[in-house]
Amino acid sequence: MKIAILGYGVVGSGVAEVLKTNATQITKKTGKKIEVKHVLDLRDFPGDPHEALMTKDFAVIENDPEVKIVVESIGGETAAYDYTKRAILSGKSVCTPNKALIAKHGAELFALAKKKGVNMLFEASVGGGIPLIRPYIDALCTDQIQAVAGILNGTSNYILTQMSENGTSYATALKDAQNLGYAEQDPTADVGGYDACRKLCILLSLAVDKQVNYENVRTEGIENISTEDFAFGKALGFTLKQIVSGKVYESGVGALAAPFFVPLAHPLAAVNDVYNAAWVTGKTTGNVMFYGSGAGKLPTASAVVSNIVDAAHMQPLVHGWAPEEAKILPADKYVTRKIIRVTCENPAEIKKAATLPQYPNQAAWITTAESEEQTAKSLAEIKKTSGIKTIERVLRIYG
Repeated sequence: MKIAILGYGVVGSGVAEVLKTNATQITKKTGKKIEVKHVLDLRDFPGDPHEALMTKDFAVIENDPEVKIVVESIGGETAAYDYTKRAILSGKSVCTPNKALIAKHGAELFALAKKKGVNMLFEASVGGGIPLIRPYIDALCTDQIQAVAGILNGTSNYILTQMSENGTSYATALKDAQNLGYAEQDPTADVGGYDACRKLCILLSLAVDKQVNYENVRTEGIENISTEDFAFGKALGFTLKQIVSGKVYESGVGALAAPFFVPLAHPLAAVNDVYNAAWVTGKTTGNVMFYGSGAGKLPTASAVVSNIVDAAHMQPLVHGWAPEEAKILPADKYVTRKIIRVTCENPAEIKKAATLPQYPNQAAWITTAESEEQTAKSLAEIKKTSGIKTIERVLRIYG
């Protein structure tokens, strides 16, 4: 069976490598030898093993009847969307790790693939190398997903881990992540929470069989997190993680992507560095956690290849969701406990507050569970309190 790879970057070249390394096992699984026939990229790769397969013209792939599966690893939403749609219309299955493409155009592409009798598969779009989408979809056949949460961005998790374990500043940890190849030169999608939000919306869309629009989900990043936040969090029994949290109600979907304090006893607190985890709650199954490498060339490529194996069986799979847009509940109604940290004249006078000798003018305490609305009112009162100089930080507690 012939396939084509669009984009010969980290993931695309990884797919080619995994197909070669695991060729014997893949042939046993599919009953067919999977061969790369074309590789689309605007760049040249002199000396590369696939140099002779390179093309800059997608029409070559689109019009080749031998190519049955296309791997889209270009990324983004523009060319990736155009090529994916054209590939499906030409009767080819598509496998992609592109969460931006799936989060925005998934419903349309799934419907088109169903109409054409091919597959639109996206295992690597959430959780990188973690086998997540397939078991998640299988669970939906027998259970009702009530909530999904987790750590779904390796870059932000690496930065927060360095700040927590080594006392590294945010700026230094970000620079280290960029030097190690974990973060782009423009890291906004990762540290701003947008990448993780898209992944959350994919999981929620699958759960409710409707389009959960990430543009309507409150999203907050880690750019302003400081070493003080970690110090006071630890004193109160928490660590900080960039968390996505979604809940399914009869009235709609609650969703939020933001930094949360996580209790040290919770399994998500132990997810460090570039690792990812998804915490899924089913009505009858209860809590299940998926954990593993959320990024990286070969783990992500392996997840894509697992989709290639599925598509090679030439049997359409029922994946995806309907185009109807799900109702996203107002973020102001989202209820959590919070940790409030303030600068004040005499921290010892604040009841049940944590104080630290290295920050003698600060105190932090845990609120009762309250909505964002209620917290805003509480903060207005705190500002009027004698002795309170500044509200330094308000962060939610997960769970």
